[in-house]
Amino acid sequence: VPGDRPAKKEGEAMSSDSVITEEMRRMVGRVWGPSVYEVEKGWVRRFAEAIEDPNPVYCDEAYAKKTRFGGIIAPPGFIAGLRQDGGADWFREIKCSLNTGALNGGNEVEFLKHIYAGDVISVTEKMLSITEKQTKKGMMLFAAFEKTYTNQKGEVVAKMRNTGIRY
Repeated sequence: VPGDRPAKKEGEAMSSDSVITEEMRRMVGRVWGPSVYEVEKGWVRRFAEAIEDPNPVYCDEAYAKKTRFGGIIAPPGFIAGLRQDGGADWFREIKCSLNTGALNGGNEVEFLKHIYAGDVISVTEKMLSITEKQTKKGMMLFAAFEKTYTNQKGEVVAKMRNTGIRY
């Protein structure tokens, strides 16, 4: 994106007007977690009820066993409750010259496998990049993170990419 300034590479001098500190730059590539969750069928049912999705594959075990899934699965949005906030927490709490606010710049989710009641899901979070951009409202800092959701079989069931914004 024109106007973006990536974190400097090892040994490069940081611009005196950059809000990206050495501490921030060193965080690129860091992995937080895992946080581990046991997916209980009552939790899946309550989530489906909360989003008002009446699909019986989320709550009726006898019905779900007769489907192509062979058991209760979680609705796709269920992963939102499986948190690993190490990177996001770090980004919200870092000390920098941009302390006016923080925003979620968006989420993108790639669903790879279904999550089943009884699965044990491990969530890790990796910081992918940090950049800054001068905007009409002033300097903004953008950090990209990726959460990876892995089941007890070692299968990646989903990946979520998120952008945090500080201004």
